[in-house]
Amino acid sequence: GEHEFRAGCLLLADALRTVPGMNPVVVSNGWPVDVKVFDGAAAVVMYADGGQGHPAIRPERLKIIDGLARKGVGIGAMHYGVEVPAGDPGFAMLRWTGGYFEAFWSVNPTWKAEFKAFPQHPITRGVQRFSIDDEWYYHMRFVPDMKGVTPILSVVPPATTLDRPDGPHSGNPFVRASVAKGESQPLMWAYDRPVAEGGGRGFGFTGGHYHKNWGQADFRKLVLNSIVWIAHGDVPASGISVDLPAGRLPMNLDPK
Repeated sequence: GEHEFRAGCLLLADALRTVPGMNPVVVSNGWPVDVKVFDGAAAVVMYADGGQGHPAIRPERLKIIDGLARKGVGIGAMHYGVEVPAGDPGFAMLRWTGGYFEAFWSVNPTWKAEFKAFPQHPITRGVQRFSIDDEWYYHMRFVPDMKGVTPILSVVPPATTLDRPDGPHSGNPFVRASVAKGESQPLMWAYDRPVAEGGGRGFGFTGGHYHKNWGQADFRKLVLNSIVWIAHGDVPASGISVDLPAGRLPMNLDPK
């Protein structure tokens, strides 16, 4: 029930197939064997292992995604998929999505975050206030001055989220200072890329550690809205509302 990226992708793809104009394709178990799967794509979403195991961090793969982004293809990253090593992969994620999880800067605590207000944006259409327990990453590394970035889910994390000792994911002096000041932390964001870099859209969503959370309607709607938005689809005023059929949530889980 944790890091069930394949099951989550398949669930979201099934929901997107009910949306006019959406034709989702899921690539399982890493980088696609045949990169022609990217041909004609309106958007690419990475919900996968991150860090050194991220499927897109090799130079030749960064070049492929860069090429797509320069053509205006939307790029999204979710949960562990927002974490890449600093350096070229980090700069690439900034180009694509406007932000990423950087070790020794960002943190990954688990707590029940409560979302009471949302900005006016296509991604938030139809979303009602909710709270949910997840491994929410925060203190992300963003483009300078957050230019083009719109925080979608933002909270002031409780001090208890920094109870762990300092480490690559658990804490550092920079995040401790930020939380002590009461600074709001984006847990999800949208990104409008500069026209000079091909335009296009991106998003980062740090939740999604627990597969069961896809059963929460507003949590699910935010991500469906995001995918449709970066693909330049039409997000209706009420958002993308797709109910889960009975028994759908536990399908496709990884074997124990």
